[in-house]
Parts: sequence; structure tokens; C-alpha cells
Amino acid sequence: MVRRLGVRDAVVVGMSAMIGAGIFSAFAPAAAAGGSGLLIGLGVAALVAYCNATSSARLAALYPTSGGTYVYARHRLGDLWAGQAGWAFIVGKIASCAAMALTLGSYVAPGHVRLVAVLAVAALTVLGWAGVQRSTQLSTVIVVVSLAALLVVVLSAFRGGTADTSNLQPFPGADVGGILQSAGLLFFAFAGYARVATLGEEVRDPVRTIPRAIAIALTVVLVVYVVVGLSALLAIGAPGLAASPAPLQTVVESGSWAAWAPAVRVGAAAASLGALLALLLGVSRTVVAVARDRPRISGLARLHEQSRTPRTAEVAVGVVVVVLVATLDLRGAIGFSSFGVLVYYAIANASALTLRRDEGRPPRVVPLVGLLGCLVLACTLPRAAVAAGLVVVLGAAIEWAVRRRMPASRRPA
Repeated sequence: MVRRLGVRDAVVVGMSAMIGAGIFSAFAPAAAAGGSGLLIGLGVAALVAYCNATSSARLAALYPTSGGTYVYARHRLGDLWAGQAGWAFIVGKIASCAAMALTLGSYVAPGHVRLVAVLAVAALTVLGWAGVQRSTQLSTVIVVVSLAALLVVVLSAFRGGTADTSNLQPFPGADVGGILQSAGLLFFAFAGYARVATLGEEVRDPVRTIPRAIAIALTVVLVVYVVVGLSALLAIGAPGLAASPAPLQTVVESGSWAAWAPAVRVGAAAASLGALLALLLGVSRTVVAVARDRPRISGLARLHEQSRTPRTAEVAVGVVVVVLVATLDLRGAIGFSSFGVLVYYAIANASALTLRRDEGRPPRVVPLVGLLGCLVLACTLPRAAVAAGLVVVLGAAIEWAVRRRMPASRRPA
């Protein structure tokens, strides 16, 4: 690939991947867990995200192939951990699809959340059949629309007469555990930061450019999130955020800027649809990659003769997402997604810890903080999310054991 991207270009890529639907949905469950301490949770989530992205960037430079942590873990830790990473990623991102669909329904049609979510998943799955992709231009439009909606939220809090510093009082029952849980849930809102780490073949001087771009993009996004979170807390307080299925819309509706609430709905809808389309396409392609290594599910890797798209995998992913939409609420979907992605990046950090100095090893403290941070945040998530996530971890271990017992001639190369 041509190395034409500088620091500014890489920062824009990172911001476009992070500023999206997550911020429109994650504040409600985070406020329920940590109260006004969610602002501290934001900082913790950003720190863990930075460590994860830095570790991933160093590994991507050493193994510049598709597959992410699945590939890194196979080389550094073995097939057991590679399988854990692969399944954690797929399950976590499928749960993210459900969360995006539920976010769309919460803002567009509060009385018919699940119906709208199911229809959105079905429609975007069909678009995927036709080979429709989310272009760079569309991503830019979504970021601009999202930022405009977030600006409305901030202005409505400070100019709409609702800002009240008494709303920053600690939420009853919030403690360190609650703040850490809020960090785990808000980690969901930073999803996409590692997109910068995959640009190793496209940026100039990647050893210097990628770490700088990651730090700048995360800092800018963290500032945006803190400003929005502070505005929301000042406007309606942690109890108001926790009780609302569409928290940022509620912030605008609470003051004299209520007429601007449709702008927030449009921003949330655009961000949710864009994220959902990108996730459905990405997860189905990851399923194809994993299925090619596994004879028992190799049918999922089939491509349609005319469109050359993985319709079987797309339908399978769509069906699972619909099941999650029908059975989980938004908080459950976000928690389940966060658990899977935190496990995925814990394995990435563990892989980075095995790097030697001549392999571009980051300072030891970075992957160590990332690994411990991922494990702590994963364990503090809602119990149902942790239990479901542990089932996935156990299932991946069983699958590895079964594959290990297969005759060598039947194992994938």
C-alpha cells in the first residue's frame, strides 16, 4: 500500500471510528452504575483504550495481515488464546450490533424499540447482500452529523436554563465498584479506536505516526465525551440519565431548547445506522475468516456466485443479532459487547507483553496496564453480561480441545 497518510489523516480516521452511536446510548447505563462518577469512568476507559490501541499498533507492525488479535495470539500465545480472541471479538461485535439497533429504536420510536431494531437489522442485512459498503465519505458525513447533534446537547444544557451544579452530587449507592462498572460500560463508546492501529501499511513513518495519532485522537474524543457528559449531568443529573432510554434527547427536551430535540434524534439515528451497517459487514467477514479454519462450520464461508458476498454468514449474523435484540435490553447488550471486546484486548495486551525490544516492544507498563485494566473492567460489568461472557470463554476452550483431538490430517493448515 502507498504510505500517504500523515498524523492528521490518521487522527481523522481514529475520530471517525470513535465518535458515533456509542455516546448516544452508553451514558444511561454508566450513570446507573457510577452516578456522576461516570466522568471518572470515562477517564479510566480512555486510559485502557490507549493501552490497548498502543499494544495493537506494535503487534500490527510486526504482523501486517488481517485478523487482528486472532493472528497476534496465534503467533505469540498459541491456538487456545487465538480461538478465545476470535470468538470474543465475534460475539462482542454481534452484541454491539444489537446495541446499535436498540439505540436506533430508542431515539426513533421509543414505543416500538425492538420492532424498529429488528427491521433495521433486516434491511441492512439485505443491503449487505448487494455488496453495499459504508464509504469513507459516508463516515465523514456521519461524524459531522453526530458532532452537530452533540453540540446541540451541550448548548441546550448551558443556554437552555437547565444547568445546575447540584446535579453533580454523588449518586446514592455509587462507589468505586460502580465507577469501574461505568468505565467498563463506557468502554463501549470508545469502540473503533484501534482502527488507527491497522494503518501500518498506509501511514508515513508508522513507528512515530501511529502512537501520536492514537494519543491525539483519544484525547480529542475524551474531551468531547467529557464535555457532553458534564453537560448531561448538569442538565438532568445522574438519576435523569439513568432513567432515560434516550439520554441525550432527554437533556435537550428538559430545557428551553426542546424544539431542537429532533436534531439529536437525527444524529443518533445516523450514527446508529452507520455503525450497524459497518458492524454487520465487518462481523460477517470475520465469521468467514474463522469458518475457513473450521471444517464443521465451513459452510458459513461460502460466497454467493453473482454478488461474491458472504450471504450465508450475513444471514447467520443477522439472525443472531435479531435474537439478541429480542432478548436483551440496551444495558445488557452494551455490557455483553464490552465483556467480549475487553477479553479480546486483554489477549492483545498479553501478546504484546511477549514482544522483544528488537520487535518493537512498547514500554512494559503499557500492555501491563492494558491487560489488568481489561480484566478488572470486564469483571465489574453487570453480572448477566459477565456470566454470558464466561459461557463464551468456556465454549471457545471446549472448541479448542475438540479441535486438538482431531486427526492431524483434518486440521486446517
